[in-house]
Amino acid sequence: MIAPRGDFEYVAVPQLQGQIDSAVNEHGGLILDAGGITFIDSTIVTLILATHLRIANLPVRLARLFDIYGIDRVLDIYPTVAGARAT
Repeated sequence: MIAPRGDFEYVAVPQLQGQIDSAVNEHGGLILDAGGITFIDSTIVTLILATHLRIANLPVRLARLFDIYGIDRVLDIYPTVAGARAT
């Protein structure tokens, strides 16, 4: 599981990609605890879509964005980390 905090835009892609790759290689999958994310731009959305992460604790603002663009119908989104782990 990774739990980034704050705003994320294109400059964060290499760091997040490295964390994602490490977790997937080590554990075979990854949960993104999005509860502390306050902003993401399209490059981060693309990274999330390309990696097909399980997402937990999606903040209301991001949930609305995911709903508007249909992202919530493509990704596995859970209300809690425990719910994401249970799958």
